[in-house]
Amino acid sequence: MITFNNVTKTFEDGTKAVDNVSFTVNEGNLVTLIGPSGCGKTTTMKMINKLISITSGKITINGNDIAHEDDVELRRNIGYVIQRIGLLPHMTIEDNVALVPKLKGWKKSEYLKKVDDLLDMVGLEPNIYKKRYPLELSGGQQQRIGVIRALAGEPPIILMDEPFSALDPISREQLQDELKLLQKNIHKTIVFVTHDMDEALKIADEIVVMKEGGIEQIATPSQLLQHPANNFVESFIGEDRAKRAIVSGETRKANAIMQQLPSTLETSNMHVVTQDTAIQEVARVMLLKNTDTIIVTNSTGAPTGLIEKNQLLQELAGIKEEVQ
Repeated sequence: MITFNNVTKTFEDGTKAVDNVSFTVNEGNLVTLIGPSGCGKTTTMKMINKLISITSGKITINGNDIAHEDDVELRRNIGYVIQRIGLLPHMTIEDNVALVPKLKGWKKSEYLKKVDDLLDMVGLEPNIYKKRYPLELSGGQQQRIGVIRALAGEPPIILMDEPFSALDPISREQLQDELKLLQKNIHKTIVFVTHDMDEALKIADEIVVMKEGGIEQIATPSQLLQHPANNFVESFIGEDRAKRAIVSGETRKANAIMQQLPSTLETSNMHVVTQDTAIQEVARVMLLKNTDTIIVTNSTGAPTGLIEKNQLLQELAGIKEEVQ
C-alpha cells in the first residue's frame, strides 16, 4: 500500500508542481495518474521511488516512511518502466532482464529461469530472443522487455511512466491488453502515468485525475464516466467518450446480465470473466477467443453464471437504443 499524506513539491524556481496531495494506492491495484501536461502526475509518481524529493508531507509504503529508506535499496524493490524503455543496448535481452536479480544476489540458475519464464509470459520465445540485443527487436518487443525487466526482481510495486505512448496504435493496444491480463496473474501494485483517458479507462482499477498539482477526482473508470466530480473532469473525459462508453456497455457489468450456470455444464476449458467485468470487455473476450459462451466467476474464482453471445448482443443493442 502506498499512501500520500499532504505531499507538496516545490522546485527551486518556486514552481509548485504538486500541491498538498493525499491519496492511497491499495495493494494489488493498478492506479493511473492522469491530467493535462504540467499537472504534476509524473512528479507525483517519481516521488514514490525518490527520483524527486518531496518538499513537505509524507509518503509511506506499507506504513513505512520512505524518507527513512535507503534510496538504492528502495529502488531495487520498485520496478520502473519508462516511455524510452531504457534497455542497455550493449547487453543481450537476457542480461537486461537479469540485471536487478543479479544486483540482489540471486543464484545464476534462479535468474536464468526467471528470464525464460518472463519471456514466455509475454509471448517471446526465450531460445529465440534472450541472446538478441535491444536494437534487433521491434519497438513493441522492446517495450515488452522493459515491462518484464521491471518484474524480474519480483518487486511489490511497479511504476510506469507513459510506457506505451511512443508506440503505434496497434502495438499500444496490444500492450494495454497484455498488461491487463498480466496484472490478473501477478497482482502487483502499479502506478501508471498517462495523458490518454482511453488508456486510463481501459487498464485502471482506479483513476486519479490531476490539475495544476492537485487532485480533482479519484474514482473507478465506471464511476468517473457516470459521475464526474466537476466541469474540468467532465470536459477532460469528453462528452463523446462518455456517450460511447454508455453505448458500448462499459458502465454495465457482467453480473447484471449473466444467467444461471447449469450444474451439468463442464466449465474447465471455457473462457472466464469476473462479475464486475464491463460488458464491453466481455464482448472483446468473446471476439478474441472466438467463443459463444463466457463463464462468470466471483471474487474467489468460483463460477457463478454464464453469458451467451446472443444474450450479450441483445443487451448491447438495447443500450444503444436507450442512448439514441
